[in-house]
Amino acid sequence: MAQRGMGKDGHEPNRRKGRKSRHPDGADPGPVGRAVRFVVLGTAGLVWRILWRVGLVGAAVLALATGYYYSQLPAPGVLFDGRGGGSVTMLDRHGNVFAWRGEQYGGELRATEVSPHLIHAVVSAEDRRFWDHPGVDVRGLARAMLVNLRAGRVVQGGSTLTQQVAKNVFLTAERSIERKLKEVPMALALELKYDKEDILSIYLNRVYLGAGTFGFEAASQRYFGKSARLLSSAEAAMLAGLLRAPSRYAPTSDLERAQGRASVIIRLMEEEGYLTQAQVTEALASPAELSAAAAARAGGYFADWVMETAPGFLAKDTTEDVTMATTFDPEIQRKAEAALARVFAEKVKEGSTAQAAIVVMSRDGAVRAIVGGREQGTGQFNRASQALRQTGSAFKPVVYAAALEAGWSPNDIVEDAPLTIGNWSPSNYDNRFRGPITLTDALANSINTVAVRVSEQVGRERVAAMATRLGITSPIAPGPAVALGTSEATLVDMTGVYATIANAGGSAAPYGIREIRLRGEDLPLMRGDAAVGEQVIAPRSAALLTYMMREVIEAGTGRRARLPGREAAGKTGTTQAARDAWFIGFTADYVTGVWMGNDDNTPLTGVTGGGLPAEIWREAMLAIHEGIEPKPLRLESPGPGSLLMAGGASSLGGADTVVERVFNDVLRGLLGGGGGGDTRRGGDFRPNTSDR
Repeated sequence: MAQRGMGKDGHEPNRRKGRKSRHPDGADPGPVGRAVRFVVLGTAGLVWRILWRVGLVGAAVLALATGYYYSQLPAPGVLFDGRGGGSVTMLDRHGNVFAWRGEQYGGELRATEVSPHLIHAVVSAEDRRFWDHPGVDVRGLARAMLVNLRAGRVVQGGSTLTQQVAKNVFLTAERSIERKLKEVPMALALELKYDKEDILSIYLNRVYLGAGTFGFEAASQRYFGKSARLLSSAEAAMLAGLLRAPSRYAPTSDLERAQGRASVIIRLMEEEGYLTQAQVTEALASPAELSAAAAARAGGYFADWVMETAPGFLAKDTTEDVTMATTFDPEIQRKAEAALARVFAEKVKEGSTAQAAIVVMSRDGAVRAIVGGREQGTGQFNRASQALRQTGSAFKPVVYAAALEAGWSPNDIVEDAPLTIGNWSPSNYDNRFRGPITLTDALANSINTVAVRVSEQVGRERVAAMATRLGITSPIAPGPAVALGTSEATLVDMTGVYATIANAGGSAAPYGIREIRLRGEDLPLMRGDAAVGEQVIAPRSAALLTYMMREVIEAGTGRRARLPGREAAGKTGTTQAARDAWFIGFTADYVTGVWMGNDDNTPLTGVTGGGLPAEIWREAMLAIHEGIEPKPLRLESPGPGSLLMAGGASSLGGADTVVERVFNDVLRGLLGGGGGGDTRRGGDFRPNTSDR
């Protein structure tokens, strides 16, 4: 029996036999080789042990962070509306939506309810592996990190839809490595807490899609006038295209660019198998188009004005979703804009910096249209409601209203002659004087000296009080030049003054809101309809003044504003050096005000109120009255006879003037008229204001 460990032949076997040598050449590596080998193997082992421990710690931290965020997540529906404020939706006079303000949210929308095309478009554009990954797409992250390292900055996100939801719920839009790291446990928590449909529902409701819209339901209503439940493949692709850059691809700013982006997403939908070749061909041949309201983009200036005038807690500061029914008429707005554009195209030199504004309202003060400038859009400077400009002779009806209320008659005669008050001497536009002239002719021909004499006789305080009663909300300038429109006012206020005259003297304060409701509520929070207004001036005074203002158009400075076959009344106005030019007038149906000027207050060239503003007014009113049967104005012709109400003295305040004042006061007292004039001198006298 062979001994243990011995070969059959009794010899010890060669244990190295049959083994490969550690060194092919059979040479010993020596102490240096062995040392290098020891260091390399030792370092590798150390690194492995460190990485293993770091990985273990990292996994523990990730698990703890994921658990923390998991515990913070509520039911998915609570996360649908992530806005910080409310919204305002405006309806025109016919009940159709025409403008949106604030942060729009269309209401709760679940992924199972929307058009399948929208789900396919979003997934194709943003996260093709959404249904497969656990919230984080490792391949996508690695690709994004490589791109960012090469660029030296963050240029690609690589986020999954789940990570984008995590960012919207917990984080800000800041691009940084730190935010990216935080997204991972948040996304894992979302995937553990909710199913894929819930995550997608949160995303569809919270994402910002431009024009103040949050969520696809609001965006679908904003751009297409329909629910996201009814979107076609082309419409869904256009909305999904907004996700990359809402402002750049907003169809309201550049429809062609939005359609181009949508075509890219349609191709992606085809690659993912969501659309057939035939469906792709159809979608590309019939790209999405904006709804009529979105395409019109009408009423921007009107909507801005409503937001200015509405109570702040229901407008710009609202935390609720508010619906405002307004007085806006989109057809009248379109016609006013077209009239302004046509006159500027045909009558104004190319490159002119002149601006213009238009306000159209009904006789009760309901504003139907506002054109705040030649440019369109929202958030622009609104020259109709925000610009305070001197009114010039457009203010003179206020002076004559005060006189008529004091017992004067349109047939009363006043001297058109040189006049000096203190160190101020007003002149007429044509630098000539006509002698004795009736109030009607003086207004029709915009005679400055007569307006000043009447104002001084009636009393500046009465004129200022009348201006306030008629609806001018800005301060009234002191001094005798107030009669010539040195006070500043907005076009909205001045048009409201004329509306009160057209409304038989009943207050017609401009308003744009009919009622305000909270979304989903049946009862309105407030109403803004015109109530029975205070009688600002007597109906007869308003009728006599309307007669005088009709003569402005029939035989005076406003002849360019004549409307064939329709009675109209109005007044021109041009301020010193033609810095402002006005025409405001009315028919039995509508009151319209037009202003022209430069934003920097430099003079206009060759423009008076009876020129281009009157032509713009005429063009707008002809279009606005299409299909409306002509109606007579509420006017009254004065009876025969006249009084010499003020003589031709060269200076008010002399002996002749005192006699005239006493004589006129006695006559007015006998005839039932009002008191005398205000002989105060001084004040803020301004340079001569020549006006028509």
